[in-house]
Amino acid sequence: MWSFLDKIPYSILIIFSVVMILLPFYPMPHFVEKLIMLKSGTLKKPIDIFDLFYHSAPLILLVIKFVRDYSS
Repeated sequence: MWSFLDKIPYSILIIFSVVMILLPFYPMPHFVEKLIMLKSGTLKKPIDIFDLFYHSAPLILLVIKFVRDYSS
């Protein structure tokens, strides 16, 4: 099921993760904004929840790849 992830190099996933977490650069990255909303309990709109998952998707894939490669 996750065989496609084995074909993606770590360097691409790391770069893509950093860029997606930092976009948009100004005034505040969406990922940070949505995490603040989650912490304060105001993350309720479907578009905000989707935005949090959208910006964190490459990071989630990177973590899954790392766990798959380094777990026994």
